[in-house]
Amino acid sequence: MTTFWSLWIIVITVGTLLGCAALLVWCLKDKMGVEDGADMGHEYDGIRELNNPLPKWWTYLFVGTFVFAAIYLALYPGLGNFQGLLGWTSSDQTVTTVAQSKASISASQDNKQLDQYAKELDDAETYFGEAFKRLAYVENSDELRSIPDIAGDSEAVKVGQRLFLQNCSQCHGSDARGMKGFPNLADDAWLYGGEPQAIVNTIMHGRIGQMPGWKDALGEQGVKEVVTYTLSLSGRSVNAREAEAGKAKFAVCAACHGTDGKGNPLVGAPDLTDQYWLFGGSRADVTETVMNGRSGVMPAWKDIIGEDKVQLVSAYVWSLSNSDNK
Repeated sequence: MTTFWSLWIIVITVGTLLGCAALLVWCLKDKMGVEDGADMGHEYDGIRELNNPLPKWWTYLFVGTFVFAAIYLALYPGLGNFQGLLGWTSSDQTVTTVAQSKASISASQDNKQLDQYAKELDDAETYFGEAFKRLAYVENSDELRSIPDIAGDSEAVKVGQRLFLQNCSQCHGSDARGMKGFPNLADDAWLYGGEPQAIVNTIMHGRIGQMPGWKDALGEQGVKEVVTYTLSLSGRSVNAREAEAGKAKFAVCAACHGTDGKGNPLVGAPDLTDQYWLFGGSRADVTETVMNGRSGVMPAWKDIIGEDKVQLVSAYVWSLSNSDNK
């Protein structure tokens, strides 16, 4: 924070407190020149106004708020760049990478610094770390349980669901059904494969998807023809002549999607013959995809939540489309 904004916050905060204190002092003074309890001559709905001072309990409570504010602002950060006498922070705001975050958290925990985020992670590991390991690993072993095995454990699936809600729902939705540009995890369409180990690899190491735009290579007419042929692969009613022209140009797409358009999970190329469309299946959406390309990144979660939690999340995700196998 710059010096200007730091001073701005200090002036507003301290000024507000001093202003409220001045108002309280002003209200405590008798400016009417009449004795306490005297009738002021005002009446409303049968209620007479008397010249009474502010209630003592109310005044003391108000004074108490000033004392609390002064102590709080002295101990904790709140006045611009002043960090507070306790050195407390909610989290390290200087980190820009996962590696820096982990290093900062570790240093805060080792040095017993008052970093709230680091403390909560430490407390969570103390209270729940063993529970995660018990659910993710074979009993009395360092071997991870298989995904189907974990998926058959109702307690483990519930824990995996909670971990999913905390870490994955922002993109895939609380029901895991995704949204435009983010895959639905509850159906049978998998860009990189829906086998247990494929799901673990996806969550553990992340994915980077990239489809180039073909506008320059194919031209607008060529893109239109390829889109028409692509839509025909999923059973759409299209212009047959235009689709035939698009089929000849589809060779540039076959390298990833295959000559039959059924995709390739090794590179995350989607199946174009089904009704699942990650970025929308309308002609306009498909045209936008072919014309300008698409890109997507899913972060790797191994270093963020740990291998045991990845295993639990993977089991929950796998269970969504394999309920009969649980």
